Amino acid sequence: MMKVKKILLVIAGILFLIIGAIGIVVPVLPTTPLVILSAICFSGSSEKLYQMLLKSKYFGSYIENYRNKTGVPAEVKRRAIFFLWAMLGISMFLSKNPKIIILLAAVGIGVTIHICSLKKKEEKS
Repeated sequence: MMKVKKILLVIAGILFLIIGAIGIVVPVLPTTPLVILSAICFSGSSEKLYQMLLKSKYFGSYIENYRNKTGVPAEVKRRAIFFLWAMLGISMFLSKNPKIIILLAAVGIGVTIHICSLKKKEEKS
């Protein structure tokens, strides 16, 4: 029974990580919570996958900043907001549907407010 649980946790961790990775380029998907869920799944199923995720060039900092409650670097916030609005702008341009444009703008404003409200990580001098 424990083996089945570990297999299911590995599968869930991989799925959360894939969806989180897609969230890097799709503004509506939340990357950080999905990567953290992935880490939780891996920590309960595969130490090897958990360590690989912690050491990952792309996702390791998400987990470390969350675990240590150190905040998000200002540059990461700037890039996230820029990329968010670039993708939303392209989507709005391609959509040309006023209702969808308003919805995307509302999502963008909400996500921007959320990103700005995150604790800022102090940069080392």
